[in-house]
Amino acid sequence: MKSLVKKVREKMLKKIDQAQLFIEKNANFFRCPLCHQGMQSKEYSLICESGHRFDLSKKGTLFFLKQGHVTEYSKEMFQPRGRMIQAGMYQPVLDVVASWLTSEMSILDVGCGEGSFLSLLKDKVSFQTGVGFDISKEGIYLASNQPGENFYCVADLTNLPFADQSFTCLLNIFTPSHYQEFQRVLQKDGFLLKIVPQSCYLKELRAAFYPDQKDKQSYSNQAVVQKLSEKMAIVQQKRVTYSFDVPEENRLDLLSMSPLEWQVSPERKQFLSENPLRKITIDVDVIKAVKKMA
Repeated sequence: MKSLVKKVREKMLKKIDQAQLFIEKNANFFRCPLCHQGMQSKEYSLICESGHRFDLSKKGTLFFLKQGHVTEYSKEMFQPRGRMIQAGMYQPVLDVVASWLTSEMSILDVGCGEGSFLSLLKDKVSFQTGVGFDISKEGIYLASNQPGENFYCVADLTNLPFADQSFTCLLNIFTPSHYQEFQRVLQKDGFLLKIVPQSCYLKELRAAFYPDQKDKQSYSNQAVVQKLSEKMAIVQQKRVTYSFDVPEENRLDLLSMSPLEWQVSPERKQFLSENPLRKITIDVDVIKAVKKMA
């Protein structure tokens, strides 16, 4: 009964207070990105042994970069992406991912964007610890509005602010990889779940955006999977393919949710906004990989 009352009180706290409780409990998950020393929680900050200090924002997030990073991944893309995820566009994919997770795990979502994937997985599995990071400050601010107890921060993929062997599982969903850092922060028996597009992924959208450019209508993940196999040991690989009926209220979101839209002409965008797609193909590989034996 006391633990239930404690959980209710924690849910009533402000975001910054919830985050303060998280870093107080999990300071051992972090390491300083500047000097790579351990960190301790002090009030609303993490401080390393050399005195480098990182303060929680009012939204309960941490900023681990030396300076701001300019990125095209903005809220104008993350918001429709989040709505499409919430509408169920990737539910069968998340079901496969969830089947490999357990409640005892500590999970790091690499390039989490607005946090929708991690939030939905937390609802399904209720894993012990969930942390998401992205280089986009706008994405992390949106992620801070997600329900649940996951923690979000702005960080650099090539210099993760996390301690050695701190996570059971890394989620690498449609995002870049840095296998040296991945293997450093993975626990000895931990694993990576990487999701990469297959040949028919979003084929209707590719054709609609680039009707006269055949090279942009196809996709191959061969090079991505090959690099993964060189760096880590692939132990399972499952292809997930299906057609998703786009809800009417989300058809314009589909046009703005991915980088595919960035090079499309304004005229083409206008045409598609007046003639939106009603179905979209999801075709991905879900790959489980572990550290290679020395």
